[in-house]
Amino acid sequence: MIILKSQQEIDAMRESGRLLAQVHQELAGMIKPGVTTHEIDQFVERYLHKHGATPEQKGYHGFPFATCASVNDVICHGFPNKEPLKDGDIVTIDMVVNLNGALSDSAWSYRVGEVSEQADKLLTVTEKCLYLGIEQAVPGNRLGDVGHAIQSYAEANGFSVVRDFIGHGIGKDMHEEPQVPHYGSPNRGIRLKEGMVITIEPMLNTDRYHVKLDSDGWTARTADGGLSAQYEHTIAITKDGPVILTTL
Repeated sequence: MIILKSQQEIDAMRESGRLLAQVHQELAGMIKPGVTTHEIDQFVERYLHKHGATPEQKGYHGFPFATCASVNDVICHGFPNKEPLKDGDIVTIDMVVNLNGALSDSAWSYRVGEVSEQADKLLTVTEKCLYLGIEQAVPGNRLGDVGHAIQSYAEANGFSVVRDFIGHGIGKDMHEEPQVPHYGSPNRGIRLKEGMVITIEPMLNTDRYHVKLDSDGWTARTADGGLSAQYEHTIAITKDGPVILTTL
Protein backbone atom coordinates (compact mmCIF):
# COMPACT_ATOMS: atom_id res chain seq x y z
CA MET A 1 0.00 0.00 0.00
CA ILE A 2 1.31 3.44 -0.97
CA ILE A 3 0.89 6.00 1.82
CA LEU A 4 0.27 9.53 0.58
CA LYS A 5 1.77 12.20 2.82
CA SER A 6 0.09 15.36 4.11
CA GLN A 7 1.75 18.73 3.66
CA GLN A 8 2.56 18.69 7.38
CA GLU A 9 4.33 15.33 7.04
CA ILE A 10 6.25 16.55 3.99
CA ASP A 11 7.31 19.71 5.86
CA ALA A 12 8.63 17.56 8.74
CA MET A 13 10.57 15.37 6.30
CA ARG A 14 11.93 18.55 4.73
CA GLU A 15 13.41 19.58 8.10
CA SER A 16 14.94 16.13 8.48
CA GLY A 17 16.27 16.33 4.93
CA ARG A 18 17.80 19.74 5.51
CA LEU A 19 19.75 18.35 8.46
CA LEU A 20 20.89 15.41 6.33
CA ALA A 21 22.07 17.82 3.64
CA GLN A 22 24.04 19.75 6.26
CA VAL A 23 25.83 16.52 7.20
CA HIS A 24 26.80 15.88 3.58
CA GLN A 25 28.04 19.46 3.32
CA GLU A 26 30.29 18.81 6.34
CA LEU A 27 31.52 15.54 4.84
CA ALA A 28 32.47 17.23 1.57
CA GLY A 29 35.14 19.16 3.47
CA MET A 30 36.17 16.21 5.61
CA ILE A 31 36.71 13.44 3.05
CA LYS A 32 40.33 13.32 1.89
CA PRO A 33 43.22 10.84 1.80
CA GLY A 34 44.04 9.48 5.27
CA VAL A 35 40.53 9.81 6.72
CA THR A 36 38.82 6.53 7.64
CA THR A 37 35.18 5.65 7.04
CA HIS A 38 35.05 4.76 10.76
CA GLU A 39 35.89 8.39 11.57
CA ILE A 40 33.23 9.56 9.10
CA ASP A 41 30.64 7.26 10.69
CA GLN A 42 31.43 8.50 14.21
CA PHE A 43 31.29 12.13 13.05
CA VAL A 44 27.86 11.60 11.48
CA GLU A 45 26.43 9.96 14.59
CA ARG A 46 27.75 12.75 16.86
CA TYR A 47 26.48 15.45 14.49
CA LEU A 48 22.98 13.98 14.36
CA HIS A 49 22.73 13.57 18.13
CA LYS A 50 23.96 17.14 18.62
CA HIS A 51 21.06 18.32 16.45
CA GLY A 52 18.40 16.18 18.13
CA ALA A 53 18.29 13.46 15.47
CA THR A 54 19.25 9.78 15.25
CA PRO A 55 20.69 7.56 12.48
CA GLU A 56 17.67 5.46 11.51
CA GLN A 57 19.60 2.64 9.85
CA LYS A 58 21.70 1.84 12.93
CA GLY A 59 20.18 -1.39 14.25
CA TYR A 60 17.95 -1.84 11.17
CA HIS A 61 17.83 -5.63 10.72
CA GLY A 62 21.03 -5.65 12.78
CA PHE A 63 23.00 -3.15 10.67
CA PRO A 64 25.60 -1.90 13.17
CA PHE A 65 26.53 1.57 11.87
CA ALA A 66 25.10 5.08 11.45
CA THR A 67 26.14 5.19 7.79
CA CYS A 68 26.81 2.91 4.88
CA ALA A 69 30.30 3.61 3.54
CA SER A 70 30.95 2.05 0.13
CA VAL A 71 34.45 2.36 -1.35
CA ASN A 72 35.43 1.76 -5.01
CA ASP A 73 33.89 -1.59 -6.05
CA VAL A 74 31.34 -1.60 -3.20
CA ILE A 75 27.91 -0.73 -4.59
CA CYS A 76 26.07 -0.21 -1.31
CA HIS A 77 25.71 -1.19 2.37
CA GLY A 78 29.45 -1.13 3.00
CA PHE A 79 30.63 -1.29 6.62
CA PRO A 80 32.68 1.68 7.87
CA ASN A 81 36.19 0.56 8.89
CA LYS A 82 39.55 1.89 10.07
CA GLU A 83 41.39 1.59 6.75
CA PRO A 84 42.46 5.07 5.59
CA LEU A 85 41.00 6.30 2.31
CA LYS A 86 43.63 6.66 -0.41
CA ASP A 87 44.19 9.23 -3.11
CA GLY A 88 42.13 8.11 -6.12
CA ASP A 89 39.44 6.29 -4.15
CA ILE A 90 35.76 7.02 -4.49
CA VAL A 91 33.44 6.58 -1.51
CA THR A 92 29.66 6.71 -1.18
CA ILE A 93 28.20 7.75 2.17
CA ASP A 94 24.53 6.81 2.58
CA MET A 95 22.43 7.66 5.62
CA VAL A 96 18.85 7.89 6.88
CA VAL A 97 18.06 10.64 9.40
CA ASN A 98 15.25 10.46 11.94
CA LEU A 99 14.33 13.93 13.20
CA ASN A 100 11.32 13.87 15.53
CA GLY A 101 9.94 10.80 13.74
CA ALA A 102 10.34 12.22 10.22
CA LEU A 103 12.75 10.33 7.99
CA SER A 104 14.97 11.44 5.13
CA ASP A 105 17.40 9.39 3.03
CA SER A 106 20.31 10.56 0.90
CA ALA A 107 23.55 9.13 -0.46
CA TRP A 108 26.43 10.97 -2.10
CA SER A 109 29.59 9.77 -3.81
CA TYR A 110 32.84 11.62 -3.10
CA ARG A 111 36.18 11.84 -4.86
CA VAL A 112 39.14 11.20 -2.54
CA GLY A 113 41.97 13.41 -3.76
CA GLU A 114 42.69 13.11 -7.49
CA VAL A 115 40.68 10.33 -9.14
CA SER A 116 41.04 8.65 -12.52
CA GLU A 117 39.29 9.97 -15.61
CA GLN A 118 36.99 6.91 -15.55
CA ALA A 119 36.06 7.41 -11.90
CA ASP A 120 35.44 11.11 -12.45
CA LYS A 121 33.14 10.40 -15.40
CA LEU A 122 31.29 7.72 -13.41
CA LEU A 123 30.47 10.17 -10.60
CA THR A 124 29.51 12.95 -13.00
CA VAL A 125 27.18 10.71 -15.02
CA THR A 126 25.62 9.10 -11.93
CA GLU A 127 24.81 12.48 -10.42
CA LYS A 128 23.32 13.62 -13.74
CA CYS A 129 21.21 10.43 -13.82
CA LEU A 130 19.76 11.29 -10.42
CA TYR A 131 18.52 14.67 -11.63
CA LEU A 132 17.22 13.26 -14.93
CA GLY A 133 15.17 10.80 -12.89
CA ILE A 134 13.90 13.56 -10.60
CA GLU A 135 12.73 15.57 -13.63
CA GLN A 136 10.35 12.72 -14.49
CA ALA A 137 8.89 12.52 -10.96
CA VAL A 138 5.73 14.49 -11.67
CA PRO A 139 2.08 13.60 -11.09
CA GLY A 140 0.72 11.53 -13.97
CA ASN A 141 4.07 10.08 -15.01
CA ARG A 142 4.89 6.47 -14.22
CA LEU A 143 7.86 4.95 -12.42
CA GLY A 144 9.02 3.52 -15.74
CA ASP A 145 9.52 7.09 -16.97
CA VAL A 146 11.90 7.73 -14.07
CA GLY A 147 13.84 4.50 -14.65
CA HIS A 148 13.98 4.95 -18.41
CA ALA A 149 15.48 8.44 -18.14
CA ILE A 150 18.21 7.12 -15.84
CA GLN A 151 18.96 3.95 -17.79
CA SER A 152 19.08 5.71 -21.16
CA TYR A 153 21.62 8.30 -20.06
CA ALA A 154 23.74 5.81 -18.09
CA GLU A 155 24.02 3.33 -20.94
CA ALA A 156 24.63 6.06 -23.53
CA ASN A 157 27.70 6.96 -21.47
CA GLY A 158 28.95 3.37 -21.25
CA PHE A 159 27.81 2.52 -17.71
CA SER A 160 25.40 -0.08 -16.36
CA VAL A 161 22.52 0.42 -13.91
CA VAL A 162 22.35 -1.86 -10.86
CA ARG A 163 19.15 -3.94 -10.76
CA ASP A 164 19.44 -5.61 -7.36
CA PHE A 165 19.06 -2.40 -5.32
CA ILE A 166 16.44 0.24 -6.04
CA GLY A 167 14.68 3.27 -4.60
CA HIS A 168 11.58 3.13 -2.43
CA GLY A 169 8.83 5.02 -0.71
CA ILE A 170 9.70 6.58 2.64
CA GLY A 171 7.74 8.14 5.48
CA LYS A 172 7.38 6.91 9.03
CA ASP A 173 9.21 3.77 7.87
CA MET A 174 12.52 3.69 6.03
CA HIS A 175 11.24 1.41 3.29
CA GLU A 176 7.66 1.82 2.09
CA GLU A 177 5.90 1.14 -1.18
CA PRO A 178 6.40 1.76 -4.04
CA GLN A 179 9.63 0.21 -5.21
CA VAL A 180 11.51 2.57 -7.55
CA PRO A 181 13.70 0.85 -10.17
CA HIS A 182 16.34 2.91 -11.97
CA TYR A 183 15.76 1.12 -15.27
CA GLY A 184 12.66 0.39 -17.31
CA SER A 185 10.37 1.39 -20.13
CA PRO A 186 8.43 4.65 -20.52
CA ASN A 187 4.76 4.69 -19.53
CA ARG A 188 5.09 1.52 -17.48
CA GLY A 189 4.69 0.92 -13.77
CA ILE A 190 2.85 2.70 -10.99
CA ARG A 191 1.51 6.17 -11.78
CA LEU A 192 2.94 8.94 -9.61
CA LYS A 193 0.48 10.92 -7.49
CA GLU A 194 0.65 14.10 -5.46
CA GLY A 195 1.60 13.27 -1.86
CA MET A 196 3.91 10.37 -2.67
CA VAL A 197 7.41 10.61 -1.19
CA ILE A 198 10.08 8.40 -2.74
CA THR A 199 13.82 8.01 -2.98
CA ILE A 200 15.57 8.10 -6.33
CA GLU A 201 19.04 6.63 -5.90
CA PRO A 202 20.70 5.33 -9.07
CA MET A 203 23.74 3.10 -8.65
CA LEU A 204 25.94 2.91 -11.74
CA ASN A 205 28.82 0.53 -12.43
CA THR A 206 31.72 1.00 -14.83
CA ASP A 207 31.28 -2.52 -16.14
CA ARG A 208 28.44 -5.04 -15.69
CA TYR A 209 25.55 -4.44 -13.28
CA HIS A 210 25.86 -7.82 -11.56
CA VAL A 211 26.36 -7.96 -7.79
CA LYS A 212 28.11 -10.23 -5.28
CA LEU A 213 27.58 -10.16 -1.52
CA ASP A 214 30.36 -10.32 1.10
CA SER A 215 30.25 -12.84 3.94
CA ASP A 216 28.97 -10.14 6.32
CA GLY A 217 25.62 -10.42 4.54
CA TRP A 218 25.48 -6.68 3.82
CA THR A 219 28.36 -5.43 1.68
CA ALA A 220 27.36 -5.58 -1.99
CA ARG A 221 30.15 -5.36 -4.58
CA THR A 222 30.39 -5.33 -8.34
CA ALA A 223 30.77 -8.94 -9.46
CA ASP A 224 33.61 -8.04 -11.85
CA GLY A 225 35.54 -5.64 -9.59
CA GLY A 226 34.55 -2.49 -11.49
CA LEU A 227 33.83 0.81 -9.77
CA SER A 228 30.37 1.82 -8.55
CA ALA A 229 28.82 5.17 -7.59
CA GLN A 230 25.48 6.29 -6.16
CA TYR A 231 23.61 9.57 -5.67
CA GLU A 232 20.29 9.75 -3.84
CA HIS A 233 17.68 12.31 -2.86
CA THR A 234 14.33 12.01 -1.10
CA ILE A 235 11.64 13.51 -3.35
CA ALA A 236 8.06 14.68 -2.70
CA ILE A 237 5.66 14.48 -5.63
CA THR A 238 3.65 17.72 -5.70
CA LYS A 239 1.23 19.41 -8.11
CA ASP A 240 4.02 21.89 -8.86
CA GLY A 241 6.54 19.17 -9.70
CA PRO A 242 9.15 17.21 -7.76
CA VAL A 243 10.46 18.78 -4.54
CA ILE A 244 13.86 17.63 -3.30
CA LEU A 245 13.60 17.26 0.48
CA THR A 246 17.27 16.38 1.13
CA THR A 247 18.86 19.67 0.12
CA LEU A 248 19.80 22.95 1.78
